[in-house]
Amino acid sequence: MDMIKFLVENPSIFLMMIAALSLLIGSFLNVVIYRLPLMIEQEWSQECREYLGLKPNTTEPKPLNLCLPNSHCPNCQKALRPWHNIPIISYLVLKGECAYCKAKISIRYPLVEALCCIASVYVAWRFGVSWQTVAALFFTWTIIALTFVDLDCHLLPDCLTFSLFGVGLLCSLSNLFCSSQDAIIGGISGYLIFAITQSLFQLATGKVGMGQGDYKFLAALGAFLGWQMLPIIIIFASISGIIFSLTHMAIQRKFKSVPLPFGPYLAVAGWVSLVWGTDILHMYLNAIHY
Repeated sequence: MDMIKFLVENPSIFLMMIAALSLLIGSFLNVVIYRLPLMIEQEWSQECREYLGLKPNTTEPKPLNLCLPNSHCPNCQKALRPWHNIPIISYLVLKGECAYCKAKISIRYPLVEALCCIASVYVAWRFGVSWQTVAALFFTWTIIALTFVDLDCHLLPDCLTFSLFGVGLLCSLSNLFCSSQDAIIGGISGYLIFAITQSLFQLATGKVGMGQGDYKFLAALGAFLGWQMLPIIIIFASISGIIFSLTHMAIQRKFKSVPLPFGPYLAVAGWVSLVWGTDILHMYLNAIHY
């Protein structure tokens, strides 16, 4: 209790602690973004071989997890030292190159760490020293991972969306962001809105407009934030998705149908609803009353 009182009385120290923690989390998220799709692919491959009655493939790489093998350069395979993994700083000191083979390191690694830090510090400032901040940080970190996995692989892993859904329901027991009733309605409505929309779209065009991962992601956002935020999330995600898609097609000069992941737009819309959703709703309600 004394520690909590100290942090409440010294918000700058609290924010610095969150910044340091979120940089470390951002570094871990880079591991999740890279390895989780590979882990899922290995699992699917194994399940398919077992279902077909085939012998295990001895040429497949060793099983991955989020802890092993230790961080290493994907080019030269040499293990990285602890000082090679300092968030952002190591990238700047090494000038974006591997310490051993000088292969280029993607700029996305420090960008993910910086994004995680900035978003986490804002969330901590917004909600203060509270359980809301703890839940909002989990929300922020999870949707960052979902965003970049979807950008890379057009995949929204169940382990992440289900975790977000479950934590959202748990948070609703204490009314952190919404009541349990609103969370349950939000989860069910979020899934059904996209499921019904996709069914009607496929019936009309014969094409698949979105994957089931999007249904589950919206359901998780609805469970975390309540059904009242679903209109904001859907409208904001749809508008930003349309704008980006048109811009992308104009730049690439490809005006045919190009599959683009919708998860990142849902993630941004969800985060906006987390931190400003209540204010947006109040502004809308005040506007229609005049």
